Amino acid sequence: MELLAPAKNIDVALAAIKAGADAVYIGAPKFGARQAAGNSIEDIRQLVELSQRFDVKVLVTVNTLMDDAERREAARMAWELYEAGVYALIVQDLRLLREDLPPIRLHASTQCDNRTPEQVVELQRMGFSRAVLARELTIDEIRAIRQATLADRQERPIELEVFVHGAVCVCYSGRCFMSERLMERSANRGACAQMCRMAYDVLDSQGRELRDTQGRPMHQRYVLSLKDMNRAAYLKELQEAGVSTLKIEGRLKDADYVTNVTAYYRQKLDGLDGAKTAALKEQRQKTIIYSFEPNPAKTFHRGSSPYFLHGRTSELANWDTPKSTGEQIGIVTGSRDRSIHVQLLPDVTLHNGDGLCYGDQGFQVNSVTQLAGASVGINTFRKVTIPAGTMLYRNIDTAFLKQLHADRRIPVVMTLGVTDEGFSLKMSSLPFASRSWSVERSVMHPHTPATQGEQAKQTQRAQLMKLGDSDFVAQEVNVPDEAYFIPISALNAWRREVAEVALVESQKLKVESRITSLKIEGNDQIPSYNFEDEPLMRCKYCILHEMGHCRKQGARLTPEDEPRYLRLSNGTIVELQFDCKRCEMTIHEKDRG
Repeated sequence: MELLAPAKNIDVALAAIKAGADAVYIGAPKFGARQAAGNSIEDIRQLVELSQRFDVKVLVTVNTLMDDAERREAARMAWELYEAGVYALIVQDLRLLREDLPPIRLHASTQCDNRTPEQVVELQRMGFSRAVLARELTIDEIRAIRQATLADRQERPIELEVFVHGAVCVCYSGRCFMSERLMERSANRGACAQMCRMAYDVLDSQGRELRDTQGRPMHQRYVLSLKDMNRAAYLKELQEAGVSTLKIEGRLKDADYVTNVTAYYRQKLDGLDGAKTAALKEQRQKTIIYSFEPNPAKTFHRGSSPYFLHGRTSELANWDTPKSTGEQIGIVTGSRDRSIHVQLLPDVTLHNGDGLCYGDQGFQVNSVTQLAGASVGINTFRKVTIPAGTMLYRNIDTAFLKQLHADRRIPVVMTLGVTDEGFSLKMSSLPFASRSWSVERSVMHPHTPATQGEQAKQTQRAQLMKLGDSDFVAQEVNVPDEAYFIPISALNAWRREVAEVALVESQKLKVESRITSLKIEGNDQIPSYNFEDEPLMRCKYCILHEMGHCRKQGARLTPEDEPRYLRLSNGTIVELQFDCKRCEMTIHEKDRG
């Protein structure tokens, strides 16, 4: 399976590549679902050139809904991206296929709400190369989609991409209109106001605040803020279900987050039984080097769940905070002014500058004083009062962030040969690389036999291995059977010259993105978009289930219990409706019947 990592900009993309991504996805200059993460054509062109050294694909998001003029502009931009060497475009607005597009791969964004076998088979027949599946699908539903696309007997079955890590929208992607209608910021136009991360009061039919299972008032709680997805434990199942690409969410995340999470899934993927040959595993270990132990708990996360992969579970949301929750570090035993006493958990060490939090409150460590046993005194920059017994979390680990670095090299074979007039030095890709290339440098030099043959050959191997700070690492070095004397200075000069030429040549090997054509034969096959009758949100997540009030699980509700409402701090009220037959929750404007 391919590992696809997010990139806010070219610097984050390079961090993802170094951490082991097989592909990166980045926003186009316009029409991406994250307005704050657009990139110029020139930056994308530069990224493609850099990524091709490592055989890494660059995908570009053009996944918003557009008007007629915008689609024409997007088509012109698609040609520029194609000429820049982009591997594929990720699109939402299928009406874009009516325009004059280049012969480039198209991937149907998760914003297309790809939930059923019928939908994905239709995308396959239209000529899409890949469908990014809805996050809500179970492993059985993913498997059924794969079987349906294979049964359709197309020449090239559509690839299936699934999210495995990162933030989760509470609504089916592409079907959220709450931000647009209540805040005049359209999620389908890249301007989501993230209303799912806001605090709400949960009210009964009489307008009274409900209580949670612990008896606490449902007052200004983050009831639509879902935990992040983490499916690291299920990669083998996804592989067997027919998934071709694993996607990490996060086109607004920084390089620290992308490096850590990409490295984490790179190691998980490489550890799958049968995922790679022994040679490929050995290559990966030598070419991708981490200065840290990947740990998703050490960078931004809101808690985690596999999110419906094996059916509905409780505690999909974090009602206490939409912010990063971090990792548990200890229990507060007392606090006063700017000092907090904490009983640390085993193997926890705090550092100056660490970020700590509880609920939706946070503060920074100024200094740490060791007390008796595992107890410490934490001095803060401001007054913090925390009740004794509160679990404390660390969401910024400064020591971890300082060592967060990855490096990646291109594995090559170095071959020293003998010519009529001297020697040749060839640098070439490994035999099992996806794209073959080689460069060779011939020099005139006398064939002087070495007085100490084996030692001479060992020296030659050692010198040709020294590729230093270049982008290459020698996986194999071959020297002639007959030993010759060659000065070390000459070997070093030949090696540097070959590496310089190889760097240029490796950038020229574009990842193939061309397709023959899309199969659209008429506009009647391309859907129009009319969402006037849609609710504000349609969700598989259900507050009734999360509160333990699920009817299917035997909860008995009185007429006063429903309808239920959510109230924002500004007084705006929306209505919750529950379709238990379809196991869905919808959110409507309050005056809706």
